[in-house]
Amino acid sequence: MILQALYQLAERERLMEDPDFEWKPVAWLIVVGEGGSFLGIRGTHSAPTAEEGAKKKPKPRAASFPVPREPGRTSGDRAFFLFDKAEYALGQDPAAERPPDKLVSRFALFCQRAEECLAATGDEGVRAVCDLLGKLSRHEVSVQLPEGCASNDLFAFVYAKDVDRLITSRPAVQDYWRSLRVLPTADSGDLRLCLVSGRLAPPVDKLPGIKNLPGGSTSGVALVSFNSNAFESYGWEGNENAPISRTAAEACSTALNRLLHPAFPNPAEPGQSLPKRHLRLSADTVVCFWAATPSGEALTNLVLALLDADPSQVEELYRSVWRGEPVKVSDTSAFYALTLSGSQGRAIVRDWFESTVDRVAKNLSQHFSDLLIVRNTPQPKGKEHPPALPLRVLLRSLAVNGDDKKVPAALAGQVVQAALSGTLYPLSLLQRALERYRAEIGESEWSDFERRDARAALIKAVLNRRRRLLFQSTSYPEVTEAMDPNNTQPGYLLGRLMAVIERMQATALGSDVNASVVDRFFGAASATPGAVFPRLMKNFRHHARKAKDGEKAAAGWAVRLEKEADGLLEPLKTFPSFLALDQQGLFILGYHHQRHSFFQSKEDRQRKEAEAAGAAA
Repeated sequence: MILQALYQLAERERLMEDPDFEWKPVAWLIVVGEGGSFLGIRGTHSAPTAEEGAKKKPKPRAASFPVPREPGRTSGDRAFFLFDKAEYALGQDPAAERPPDKLVSRFALFCQRAEECLAATGDEGVRAVCDLLGKLSRHEVSVQLPEGCASNDLFAFVYAKDVDRLITSRPAVQDYWRSLRVLPTADSGDLRLCLVSGRLAPPVDKLPGIKNLPGGSTSGVALVSFNSNAFESYGWEGNENAPISRTAAEACSTALNRLLHPAFPNPAEPGQSLPKRHLRLSADTVVCFWAATPSGEALTNLVLALLDADPSQVEELYRSVWRGEPVKVSDTSAFYALTLSGSQGRAIVRDWFESTVDRVAKNLSQHFSDLLIVRNTPQPKGKEHPPALPLRVLLRSLAVNGDDKKVPAALAGQVVQAALSGTLYPLSLLQRALERYRAEIGESEWSDFERRDARAALIKAVLNRRRRLLFQSTSYPEVTEAMDPNNTQPGYLLGRLMAVIERMQATALGSDVNASVVDRFFGAASATPGAVFPRLMKNFRHHARKAKDGEKAAAGWAVRLEKEADGLLEPLKTFPSFLALDQQGLFILGYHHQRHSFFQSKEDRQRKEAEAAGAAA
């Protein structure tokens, strides 16, 4: 089903209008004049727009051109047709690592293909290229590689009269290339039923490689491969286990390369790019998404902006999704999402999701509703918090110090699956968020506050969705966006009490502490409160007396905090010896809510309390 959906995407977006050519980034254009005169090398790079939240300035990106569709290279030497890396096209290695004899042999292979084309076409542009290649081989001309040239950069040739058109785009050269790619006739090969197109055709031995996949090889990785006996059955070898025609294989790989590309050229509008259709989840994992029909493009165009919480790209209709309000989308066309990770040899399918556009819109609305939570992160100067926490921030909050490389790939895919499908978030998400919250509770950078907000939002989302979908197995009430004075769950009350104790210590001692009560006891208090809270309350009373003996403002805070603590202790009666996993989540949410309430104005706090009292009644 995955390959069929990709095949249909290639047809709908006209990615295979010319199946003998494909779009590839060509970094350098070698300009050739009459008689093989060398007129210089031009770079095609341009600086892409920096993505929101990116830590580094994006590298310049090479422009894409239609070039002959070539199968991927394996371990052997094989030159591409009139475009290639510097090792083949010029016989030079930018990294200076190849032995001279290897460069000579590769350059000879490239020259041979150009000469064969000249013999068949007599094209003046190809003649100029062959003349230049002959001069290079005889050392009559020297070409210096441009500064910043990488080993895997592609070079192509431009005949000076053609200005910016590649040699491979000249009509005679294109006709020659198409003649080389003519499919075998029915009696020249074994016909099999293609599992993608449903047509009889000779199957391919190897599917084209997938590029731009995080964690994968830069030369491309296979989406379908059979490189071990364990993957084979019924006496078939290799891709005989899943026969796919060349046309279908190239269409599927082109569609997936289009989804993974940051700015894939639009075949219908030269010079324009197709909309971005992927979101990076971690260092080696990405999710691609698309709709089956043009009618679903309205939502699909906005999925990236929704998950990345970019209000500048989202219409007012879809801003309601962030607020958790239902959106009126009646499109029942199919919607797909494919989560992939890369390894050196193959692409790993983490998840495959299939639904309809209207269901996805509804599920995304519920996803953002579940994530709504008050922020303790200081507001950026001159900016407002985004309307929702971006998915990249949510996932980074699960990694040590927000390191992209340490985001669990499987968990990232499961979060996206739950967001799009409306199903349960994995329980491992709650465990991971609890673990990271405790481990990084004492960090005080702006990004640490943001990650704590994200973890609290994930914990709330997991608990509320489990309560909604598994009501009989849960005993806690719906967790609200802000503090709920009517929530009397032990974990929630103890989390609020922890925040009160922390504030009392700060009121009494100021910043003159080596390690705060939260730094020292938060982890134990959230798991085994019976062993920790009696000692914490003893110190709390001591700090209250000290605060009352100090300045008037501190004394006022001490009275308020004592009253708050007494109100939290009354329904508790005793400190439980341990807290179950869901109660540990409520502990963190209680702590998060109570900390936020300390920074609210008196009017806001009274309004929230009145709303909560009205809801309880």
